[in-house]
Amino acid sequence: MPKKSDRRVVALPAGLLPLLDQRELETYYGVSDWTVRRWVEAGMPREPFGARGFRFDLNKVRAWMAEHEEQLLAAAS
Repeated sequence: MPKKSDRRVVALPAGLLPLLDQRELETYYGVSDWTVRRWVEAGMPREPFGARGFRFDLNKVRAWMAEHEEQLLAAAS
């Protein structure tokens, strides 16, 4: 059985990003859980994950943010 110290971290193939959970998305954007919930209510895309959960595809979230930039800025002020 290999030891933990023998494990190698292999990077994902080019172009692939992991799906982020809500806490990771909050950290990435530096926002609160309340803000992420408002974004989801406004239509931010999310992917089903597991029986009752969901995750965020960062590429889709970035595209959604770019489309709704003016609306998000207005809501923040």
